Amino acid sequence: MSLVLLFGSFDILHDGHRDLFRQAKELGKSLHIILARDETIQVVKKRAPYYGAEVRKHHLEMEPLVDMVHMGSLGDKYALAQRLEPDVILLGYDQEAFIPGLFEEITTWSKVPRIERALPYKEGFCKSSLLRAAMETEE
Repeated sequence: MSLVLLFGSFDILHDGHRDLFRQAKELGKSLHIILARDETIQVVKKRAPYYGAEVRKHHLEMEPLVDMVHMGSLGDKYALAQRLEPDVILLGYDQEAFIPGLFEEITTWSKVPRIERALPYKEGFCKSSLLRAAMETEE
């Protein structure tokens, strides 16, 4: 069985995420997600997530195309990905966090996954940051 791995914050799920899941399933049978912890999001994005980790995890687990959700590590950001031995790592079209070190990191793994970059669903339209801004305006 081929395993496809995504990682990210998935703070406010939207159709762009669902299209990302669809693209991932086209690359393999089993879709696993490493979900960023709240503390990691705070460091990377310089703000807290809209939803806490447990809520975000629950939302992902309800998605029919997602097979397994793993909580990310506060330490070595690549260790869990290496243990999962993915066949493919699919990066979001605009994903930047932890990417520069990823290409060098995977060369040290016993099983080196293929790295793919997803196509945008509706670039600049379906983004959690835009949805978050709209939700905070309504509050």
